[in-house]
Amino acid sequence: MTATHRASARAARLLARHVRGGTLVVDDRLGTHTFGAGSPEVRVRVADDAAYAALLRHGSVGLAESYADGQLTCDDPCGLIRVLARSTAPLTALSDRIGHLGAVLGDPFRRLAPPSAADDRRNVRAHYDLSNEFFALFLDETMTYSCAVFEQPEATLADAQRAKLDRLCTKLDLGPDDHLVEIGTGWGGLALHAASRYGCRVTTTTISAAQFDLARRRVEAAGLSDRVTVLDGDYRELTGTFDKLVSVEMVEAVDWRRHDTFFATCARLLRPGGLAAIQAITIDDRSFDRAKNHSDFITEVIFPGGCIPSVASLVRSISRSTPMTVVDVEDIGRHYAETLSRWRDNLRANRPAVRALGFDERFQRRWELYFAYCEAAFLERHISDVQLVLAMPGWDPPLLTRVR
Repeated sequence: MTATHRASARAARLLARHVRGGTLVVDDRLGTHTFGAGSPEVRVRVADDAAYAALLRHGSVGLAESYADGQLTCDDPCGLIRVLARSTAPLTALSDRIGHLGAVLGDPFRRLAPPSAADDRRNVRAHYDLSNEFFALFLDETMTYSCAVFEQPEATLADAQRAKLDRLCTKLDLGPDDHLVEIGTGWGGLALHAASRYGCRVTTTTISAAQFDLARRRVEAAGLSDRVTVLDGDYRELTGTFDKLVSVEMVEAVDWRRHDTFFATCARLLRPGGLAAIQAITIDDRSFDRAKNHSDFITEVIFPGGCIPSVASLVRSISRSTPMTVVDVEDIGRHYAETLSRWRDNLRANRPAVRALGFDERFQRRWELYFAYCEAAFLERHISDVQLVLAMPGWDPPLLTRVR
C-alpha cells in the first residue's frame, strides 16, 4: 500500500462526513465506519485503498473501474449512487454554473471541430456491436433497448416495451397509407411493430453493423420484407420524402454540435403536414452545458461520444434549424428506472451465459454498475426520458393527440 493510497483513504473518510440523504456503512482495513443517516442504507466493502485514490482522482470513472476490479463491492450499487448524488448536490450545482460560463466562452471554438461521420460510426459500433447474443440475454423478445412504459406495475418487460411502441405509433397516427422513416433501427423492434400492427411501410437506417444484420434477418423471418427496408447508412445520407418520422433514443449519439444538422435532416425528410416522434434521454437543463463538454463513466467507458441533451437544448435546436413545431411533450423517465432494474436482473440471472460468450467478470460487473448508475440518475431526476412530437407546417391535428 502506497503513501498516496493511505492519504487518499484518509481524505475520503473526511469527505464522507458530509454524506447526506442516506446512510453509508464502509468496511475497510481500519474497521467499520458509518456516515450519514436515513434511507437508503448502503454497505460498501473497500478491499483495496487504491479505490479511494481512484474515486478522488477520477470521480465516477474511478468508482466504476474500482467496482469492476473488485477493489470495491456494494450490496446496493443503485443506492450508493443515489447517496453520492445527494451528498455532492451542492458541488454539482456549482459545477453546473461554472460549466455554463465555460460554455459561453468556449463553445464558439468547440463548434469549429465537431465529430465526423466516421467518429459517429466508430462510437456507435463500440457499444452496439459488442454482440447481438449478449444484448439478447438481458433484453426482452422485442429486442428493444430503450425506456419501456409500464402501464401496469405487474407488466412484463416485453409488454411494457410494446406499450411504449404503441404510444409512439399512436402519437404519429400511423396507418396503412403512411411511409415511416426511422433514424436508428436498433434491432428492428419498432419497424416490425409499426409494419405488422399499423400496416405502414417503414424505411429504417442504422450505422451498427451488428444491428443491421439482425434487423434485416428479423424482417425476413417475419415475412415483412415488402413493408420494411433496412438500410446500413448514416441518417444524413437518407433521401426521399416521408409521411412520418421516428427516432428512439438515437439523438443521444449525436454530438451537441450536430443537433441542428440532425433536426434539419428530420425536417428535410418530412412532407408538409408530416409528424415526427423523438424519444430522448434528457439531462436537467441546468446541467447540460457542463455535461456536454465533460466526460464521465458512461461517456468514457460505456457510450463513447455520447451526449445527453436537455429538453431546452432540443427545443432551441428545433426552433433554430427547422420549421417544425413541438406539439406534444411527455416525460416517461420514471419508467426508465424500472426498465433498467429489469435489465440488471436479467443480466445477473444470465451470468454463466454471458461468460460463455467470452465476457469476463470485470465486464459483467462494469455493466451491472452501468445499469445501477443510470437507474439512480433517473430516480434522482438528474436525467429523464421524453417523447416529443413535432409537426411540419400544414399539420391538421385530430381532436385528441395524447395517449393515456
